[in-house]
Amino acid sequence: MTGKENDHVAVVGAGLAGCLLACYLARRGYHVDLYERRPDPRTGGAERGRSINLALSERGLDALRRIGLEERIMADALPMRGRMIHPVAGALDYQQYSHDGERAINSISRGALNNALLDAAEAEPGVTVFFRHQLTGLDPSTGSMTYETPEGELRAVAAVVLGADGAGSVVRGQLVAQHETEEDVDFLDYGYKELTVPAVDGEFALDPGALHIWPRGTSMMIALPNPDRSFTCTMFWPTGGPDGFAALSSPAAVEDHFRAHYPDLLPLAPDLVEDYRHNPVGRLGTVRCTPWQAHGRVALLGDAAHAIVPFYGQGANCGFEDVVELDRCLAQTGGDWRRALPLFEERRKANTDAIAEMALANFVEMRDKVASPVFRCVKSVEHALERALPGRFVSRYELVSFSTVPYAQVRRRVRRQQQVLGGAALVLAGAVAAGLYRIGRIV
Repeated sequence: MTGKENDHVAVVGAGLAGCLLACYLARRGYHVDLYERRPDPRTGGAERGRSINLALSERGLDALRRIGLEERIMADALPMRGRMIHPVAGALDYQQYSHDGERAINSISRGALNNALLDAAEAEPGVTVFFRHQLTGLDPSTGSMTYETPEGELRAVAAVVLGADGAGSVVRGQLVAQHETEEDVDFLDYGYKELTVPAVDGEFALDPGALHIWPRGTSMMIALPNPDRSFTCTMFWPTGGPDGFAALSSPAAVEDHFRAHYPDLLPLAPDLVEDYRHNPVGRLGTVRCTPWQAHGRVALLGDAAHAIVPFYGQGANCGFEDVVELDRCLAQTGGDWRRALPLFEERRKANTDAIAEMALANFVEMRDKVASPVFRCVKSVEHALERALPGRFVSRYELVSFSTVPYAQVRRRVRRQQQVLGGAALVLAGAVAAGLYRIGRIV
């Protein structure tokens, strides 16, 4: 399929990646039908307790920058230059993200970002958005689709169908059901629930320049700032057990638990008990599937292909990077989808596997390690090396959050750096031991 015969593309899912993808494709001259099962989110409130603020960083910003959307999107974002650790008792501990303290990840609500991208997609000539269209059938060999709409069943066809419909992707489900792909969905024994810390006298109740973390060993909570000077807090707790969500069944139990484990939060969240009791518990998991495409005309991207847990703040950034890579593949193949889609998977699969692994590892770091003196010492050494060896030594966090170095390459580079540092530490230890031995002989 090349030329005029494949200029009609269906994008299923008008979330973050789907809207950005529609913008990119429209600028390549494609006619894009963007289908969304939900009503227009700009006409109603967000689903309670499901927003999870995002941390937009360089990979996502690069994707927005390429089509002139960065400035518009960043108007709703707040920079966070480090993490603020909240112990059960004692002083707060601020840990800057970059060695110079200047680089930041950016807090933005998923709803605000989605709305801005929807506006951008609708403004593109050639993009048509269909809300309340639930995909119920797909023939990947022909591009024929069936949707359930308020007016009844709708049949449509497109030369190319791209599934950007999230971790619970219906497009992926259709491909699995027709044996076009195989999926592996691995859920954690953890869930998430949201709370809100409102503004106090019109001002932030916590430092807005930091991502706040309450690490508690087997669980944790984070808080990200909002433009209205509130904070969105997200608890990541076990789904069962004495410290899990199921253990707190009464208002008194909720209040007692927070007083014991999050004492500084309780006075700042007057609706804490109500939020806790009424906001849902979301699930956390990793989605892997292969292949991502079928017949050179149906493909998955973003969370539909490779959902990850949110502990590196890279879910949206990774999805946006998918869009950039698919655009590159289309440019390289002259718009030949049968070549572009396999090439896209070939280039992205190792990278998305790498960030999935790093995101799981970062969960352990955030809940268990960030409060320890050893962790702080390691970070201090990393920052010192980055200052002493600019461009030669770069920490994993900086490579992931403040660069567009491919994730798989980040993992390899960090391993090499660790090997070199480990070798240097052994040489240093040997030199010290030899020196002590000589001193001992002299004495």
